[in-house]
Amino acid sequence: MTPVTDRQGKFSPLKTATLALALLPALVISYWFLTDQLGPLAVKAALRLVGDWTIRLLIITLALTPLQRVLNYPKIALIRRMLGVTAFAYALAHFLLYIANVKYDLVFVASEIILRIYLTIGFVALLGLSLLAATSFDAAVRRLGKKWKLLHQSVYGIAALGLLHYFIQTKADVSPATLMAGFYFLLMVYRVFINQRIALKPPVLAASALIAAILTVITEFAWYGLATGIDPWRIAQANFLFTFGLRPAIIVLLVGLTPCGFLILRSA
Repeated sequence: MTPVTDRQGKFSPLKTATLALALLPALVISYWFLTDQLGPLAVKAALRLVGDWTIRLLIITLALTPLQRVLNYPKIALIRRMLGVTAFAYALAHFLLYIANVKYDLVFVASEIILRIYLTIGFVALLGLSLLAATSFDAAVRRLGKKWKLLHQSVYGIAALGLLHYFIQTKADVSPATLMAGFYFLLMVYRVFINQRIALKPPVLAASALIAAILTVITEFAWYGLATGIDPWRIAQANFLFTFGLRPAIIVLLVGLTPCGFLILRSA
């Protein structure tokens, strides 16, 4: 099975389109870098952009199982491992760009990983993704047997580490990190229901969206209250004001309600 074929060796439009879309951000960032569109600190800018896409791809990978159940579309399983490996490739590129950003001083890199907690967390997440990528092939699945599924369930913990790394290295505005954390909460709530063998029907999806939105508000409030000098109550109140656009919790709520609406319309 290749990146563009299914298990029967036939050309898969789904896998091909997924691969193209997954590689598109890397191609765009590379083009911006080569055409001097990333500013005077091009490597640092590329480092940040690739890191952003690493987290996004991880979240998308985690979303595939609940999406498969909601859409009742088994073929989604074909792209799960491919997206996971792609997320690892982005994480590795993120790390290599960090090395380039510090002028390839490997001794400095090693010391920073040991001394700076957010780099320690990020490096542990990278090692975890490396292990998952190395065991993402059919031969590894056969060799590990039942242990393979248990091993690959660690992706949820790895994603949590990636999100924590994202939060810590972000400056004052953690809205992007909060949004990704909100999506992670939504997917974890889905997982709880799936593990309890509760079908993802509209009421369950709506409840999941509400729970995830509340957790997003709590996380954002706690982060600003504990890690910054910004009044967390002002941030919390901003969820009810739309002058500056939608806050992460509202976006998570709306995204969580989308599949609920889809199922209602499909059954109408």
